[in-house]
Amino acid sequence: MNLSAIVIIGSLGILAIAALIFIHLRDQKLLKTVTKPYRGTQSERKMVLTLLKRRIPAQTIFHDLYLRNSNGRYSQMDLVVVTKVGIIVFEIKEYSGWIFGTGNQREWTQVLAYGNQKFRFYNPIFQNKKHITDLIHQLPQFEKIPFYSVIVFFGNCKFRDLKLIPDDVFLIKSWQVDNVLEQILQANPQAQYTDKREVVNLLNAAVQNGENSEICEEHIRNIQAMRGRYR
Repeated sequence: MNLSAIVIIGSLGILAIAALIFIHLRDQKLLKTVTKPYRGTQSERKMVLTLLKRRIPAQTIFHDLYLRNSNGRYSQMDLVVVTKVGIIVFEIKEYSGWIFGTGNQREWTQVLAYGNQKFRFYNPIFQNKKHITDLIHQLPQFEKIPFYSVIVFFGNCKFRDLKLIPDDVFLIKSWQVDNVLEQILQANPQAQYTDKREVVNLLNAAVQNGENSEICEEHIRNIQAMRGRYR
């Protein structure tokens, strides 16, 4: 290989690295319009960026919310988006392997190593339904606002024999998000909010709760206690 070819290849490599750095910095700047780099999981932050790049307004996206429910405990919600047709509540998962379960089972199963390893986890449909129920109880106007449950799986996982998924639940892989958003936004009538500012204030307060260390630590203890039941 002659010197000129080496120079060209080196220059292209430098340009590629510069492009990657530019994209990373641009994405971080965009992400900060909604959330902080340390909030939530990497998959949740990827989901936020997906919404922003789809031109969902930043002021309608709420990430990593901690909402006090009727029993005095806090529910942690990954992502809530306020839209013209209602409120979309996202539950974000990241799994590898095969995923088995049914809509009415309390536990689902993750299978790894071609069946040699199996792990149970709480049914995400139940989990997100509880989040939506907790939200509806917060404001009287929520009784008349449509809610949409969207469960998004990131990671190298495959759905195997998932049955009885409710019609009002969108259970998808991350690459299907755009299609589901389009379906929700185009196929439903406009929601009748009575006070949008009240909705925004509630969700902003729930996001701010995530900056409270005592609230977060309490929630972690509750999650650890629940996970202990699935070992």
